[in-house]
Formats: sequence, structure tokens, C-alpha cells
Amino acid sequence: MLPMHLSEINLKTDRTNSATKGREEATLKKKSPLQTIGEEQTQNPYTELLVLKAHHDIVRFLVQLDEYRFASAGDDGIVVVWNAQTGEKLLELNGHTQKITAIITFPPLEVCEEKNQLILTASADRTVIVWDCDTGRQVQKVSCFQSTVKCLIVLQRLDIWLSGGNDLCVWNRKLDLLCKTSHLSDTGISALIEIPKNCVVAAVGKELIIFRLVTPTGESLEWDILEIKRLLDHQDNILSLVNVNDLSFVTGSHVGEMIIWNILDWTVQARECNFWDPSPQLDTQQEIKLCQKPNDISIHHFTWDEENVFAAVGRGLYVYNLQMKRVIACQKTAHDSSVLHIAKLPNRQLISCSEDGSVRIWELREKQQLAAEPVPTGFFNMWGFGRVNKQASQPVKKQQENAPPCSLELIGDLIGHSSSVEMFLYFEDHGLVTCSADHLIILWKNGERESGLRSLKLFQKLEENGDLHLAV
Repeated sequence: MLPMHLSEINLKTDRTNSATKGREEATLKKKSPLQTIGEEQTQNPYTELLVLKAHHDIVRFLVQLDEYRFASAGDDGIVVVWNAQTGEKLLELNGHTQKITAIITFPPLEVCEEKNQLILTASADRTVIVWDCDTGRQVQKVSCFQSTVKCLIVLQRLDIWLSGGNDLCVWNRKLDLLCKTSHLSDTGISALIEIPKNCVVAAVGKELIIFRLVTPTGESLEWDILEIKRLLDHQDNILSLVNVNDLSFVTGSHVGEMIIWNILDWTVQARECNFWDPSPQLDTQQEIKLCQKPNDISIHHFTWDEENVFAAVGRGLYVYNLQMKRVIACQKTAHDSSVLHIAKLPNRQLISCSEDGSVRIWELREKQQLAAEPVPTGFFNMWGFGRVNKQASQPVKKQQENAPPCSLELIGDLIGHSSSVEMFLYFEDHGLVTCSADHLIILWKNGERESGLRSLKLFQKLEENGDLHLAV
């Protein structure tokens, strides 16, 4: 029997139909080229759902704890630990007085006897709390911050963690402050990543700042953090910063600039920001397509695999091939509103969620060798920015060269939330978890797999009771 805080899928029917109808009306109203899919979503495995209720405000964060548990957090200041298999609420962690602004796991040391899973949470109340996720105990609390901590990062190799606000602080596992920078910016650090040579990269406004950690030696037992370099290549605030592989990291800005950086010498490997091409050779009577709002070109999130970087740009999705240094596939209007989070799945699949309340599943496919419309060469010109292309009379062969060689095809549309879907987690065995501004978490289940598990449990129970032999 399911816990009381779970709702069955059939209880969601009216709400789902209402949300679908609302999205259809909005689509018709905007005359949006949004790709749609029928009710028979044969390639969509997520045909069952459980609704998890525990939060009282926007749920912004999900973090995986292990293969069967995850934690959720948001604007109500509460952290909830869940069982991803059953949807059972395991723990509720109360300690913050304002919204949570960052959350991260702090894995135990391999040599340490205590193997309890810890998480760190930062809040707008200017505190950071360390929690034991196995017991729900508040291990320790730091409340000496001069500003809100917006991001956290754990450097497991050194067994330390860093907090980013108006300054950058370095802490050990016992929550001793090892060292800190001076005041960096009133806007604060928006993102942090670790790179080689004991360095970290901090996104501060439109700047990237490289810091190097000085670890204790025989001569000095003190820690220190030194500013090494500032990278000033972006023209607007940096919204996303992630490691791609052992050689590169990538950044994306509010005005649609994507820069791929060398992780060792911090030089630019590739840049895609040609979303505006004011060529003087074009006819002045031609239309300038400024149909998008400024935030429609913001790069909110990245994900990646061995070959490609996947970018959430405004309402669209773009696949950038690292070797070819070009976009190989795109969906200019993947959602009705900004895409907030994306993740690469096995089998060339991609999942995206949006402010429009939807979660969509895509498949990266190679295009057939057919005649194609001419496509501008810039990264975001491909999606409607810039002036009208006068190359329409080019031969088909030239058109095929300019066209993206792959496409993103919609194979699943998950409608269950009534407001913006902030992010999601993917569990290979337990399904998909989404969190939303509607205060809910939804656990999407593979219907075929769940049906098989229920049948298996039924046969096991019959066999235990001896009923199976009687039936035979």
C-alpha cells in the first residue's frame, strides 16, 4: 500500500487534461512552431507517476544521494529526503529560516570508518548547514557569512569545500574556515567548478576568475587562495559554467554567448556567439527578425557527452559537436518558455524541462540526405536571429552542407506540473524525478517495468502463501 502523501496517476487526469488544454491554447495564441506529439507516445516509457507532497513553496533543487535516495529543497527552507523507488518520505530536515540557495552532497572519505552521507545546504538566511542524511541530524551550522552563499563545491581530493557569495571561502570537513578571498563583487559568485592544478573557476558577473589553492606544506601549515587570472571574454553575465571533459570547460551568458575553454591554460578553444549579423551588404528593406525577448537567448544550462555539448538556449535546444566545432542539431522552439534544465540519457536521448511546466524527451537522429533550407553558420543565427538569408538560390548541394546533419525529434511529452519545472533527476532503475514551482515533486515511472515488478511480487506472494500451487 502506498504512503498517504502519494497520489495515483488517475487522480491527476483532470489536472493533466487542463494543463494540456492550456498549453494548446497558448500555443495557438502565439502561433508557436512548437513540435507536438500525439497521445500514443510509443517511445515514451514514463506512463505512470507518483505525486510527492511535502514542500510549501517552490521546489528548486534535487540532489541524488545514492542509487535509491534523493533530497529536495526550495524556497520553504526545508530539505526532504525521499526513496526514489517507492516515493516514501524518509526524512524532513528543518534548520533554515529562509529559502535554500544551494545544496550539494559531501561524500565520506574512503579511509574514514563513518560512511554516513552528508549534504551541505546554503540559505538566504546567510547560513550553511551540514546534515547527516542517514539520521536527519544537523551536524553543524556556520552562520558567519556576510552575504548569501549562492553556490557550493566540494573538492573531495583535498577533503574541503568552498562557498561562493560576495567572497570565496575555503572550509574543511570540521567547518573550520581555512582561508578566504577579499570582497569580489556585490552581485556575488554565481557558479564554481574545479579544474586541474588545485584551481577553481568562479563566475562573477561577466568575468571568470581563476583561483589557485595553496595547500599546507612542510614549510607552512597555512592554507591560502590566490587570484591567478581574470578572463573577460564575455559581454554579459555568465549564467552557466560546467566541466565538459578532462580538456575543456564551457560557459554560457545572458546574451547567448557560448565559449569553450582549455582547462589547462584557460585559452578559448571555440566560441559561438554570432546571433546578430549586421552585414552592410544586405538590403535595407529586409526584415530584421527581433521577435525574441532578450532572455530568449540566455543560456541557462549545459550537459554533455564524449562528442557533444548540449545547450539550453532560451526556448530552444542546441547540440554542438566538439570535434566539428559546429551545431549539428537544434530545436529552435523546444518549449513554449525558457528551458531551465537538460540532461543527456543513454541511447542518444535528451530530456529538457521548462518554465512552461512541461518535461520533454528528445532523440538525436541523423538526417536523411534530402534537400534542406539554407542555415546561417552562426550558433544562434540558426534560430531566427539576424537578417533574412539571401542565399536561398544556392544549389541543393550547398544547402546540404550548411544544414545541420542531425535532428532532435520529440518522443515524449510529460504533462503533470501546473507551473515551472525547475529541474529533474534521472535514475536508471527508478525513473525520473521532477520538481516545480507548484510545490510538488513528481516521480515518473517506467510503466512496463513497474507492471512487471508488480506481477513478480504477486507471484512471489502467491507462492509464499501456497496459493500458486492451488491455482495450478
